[in-house]
Amino acid sequence: MKQIINSERLFSLDALRGFDMFLIMGAEEIFHKLAEITNSPVWEAASNQFTHPDWHGFALYDLIFPLFLFLAGVATPYSVGKQLEKGKDKQGLLFKVIKRGLILVLLGVIYNNGLELKPFSEIRFASVLGRIGLAYMFANIIYIYTKDRGQIIWFVSLLLGYWFLLMFGSAPGYPVGDLTMEGNMVSYLDTILVPGKLYLGIHDPEGLVSCIPAIGTALLGIYAGNMLKNTAADKQKATVVKMISIGVGLVVLAQIWNIFLPINKNLWTSSFVLQCGGISMVLMAIFYYIIDVLGYQKWAFFFKVIGMNSILIYLSGHFIDWEYTTSAVFTWLGQLVGDPYNVVVMVVCFLAVKWVFLYFMYKKKVFLKV
Repeated sequence: MKQIINSERLFSLDALRGFDMFLIMGAEEIFHKLAEITNSPVWEAASNQFTHPDWHGFALYDLIFPLFLFLAGVATPYSVGKQLEKGKDKQGLLFKVIKRGLILVLLGVIYNNGLELKPFSEIRFASVLGRIGLAYMFANIIYIYTKDRGQIIWFVSLLLGYWFLLMFGSAPGYPVGDLTMEGNMVSYLDTILVPGKLYLGIHDPEGLVSCIPAIGTALLGIYAGNMLKNTAADKQKATVVKMISIGVGLVVLAQIWNIFLPINKNLWTSSFVLQCGGISMVLMAIFYYIIDVLGYQKWAFFFKVIGMNSILIYLSGHFIDWEYTTSAVFTWLGQLVGDPYNVVVMVVCFLAVKWVFLYFMYKKKVFLKV
């Protein structure tokens, strides 16, 4: 009988989630400021990677959102899967999954609009948290009621079905298969189906219809989580190699598919799912190997503190004026450094203030869970 390890939560999972969140806590500003100060082609190239393309195309900054959703999928076999192994009722688990998904949708609405009352037509219902909530919810429902093969069939079907929708549909007055913001079928359907307002009027990057392929992103994370959870003690390196191979293969397929269906975060195209899923798979394998297999955990504690309270730090900007706090505490340090690098120092201080807050919450074992 093979020995199964990693039955509990992975250290690497929280560390990678924290690394992901670190990039949107303000770390990207370091690259932007250095590019402005130095005019160096190297820093400008790095800065461009932390800016979303206007429509088609891919930058590393596009990875942050799908990586988070992928990691939510990785956690599923360790959370929902563990409950299933204990014989928990599927209907009860279904209720919990739906409840969590809808709470995330509600938090997303609050994040977009605050707590003030607005006319219905001025409320933006689509959101990052809403996308995570819905994609997580449907992916977990599939997980609860299907086996591995069924989940793969769902993954392939969702991506192909979404591709066909884009390829054979369009907004009225536009040619079939039009993929412009104004003419694509997905944005047009969102104008009909999504209540309130869309982020760009005629399009919302977190719209309802593009949740379909996002479910695939979460399912890919579940697939990775299953591999890791069911890894025997003597097969860890083999699992890492397998994950990296799959990840690279997905990226290659994404580039081929990109010829026919452009990689596009705004539409969350099927090729975008493969691109981000492949990179996410490779990153998960690397973090897992270094942290959980080789045991080098101390360096990753910085990111784990962030990852354990990722939703809290995401929402915190609506309730805490981090810039005011940073200026109040560290203005003297910026003045000491002087122009032009004082702006970079203040970004680092901004990140430090947030991290210290999260560390305090971590030591007090206060975590915002949904």
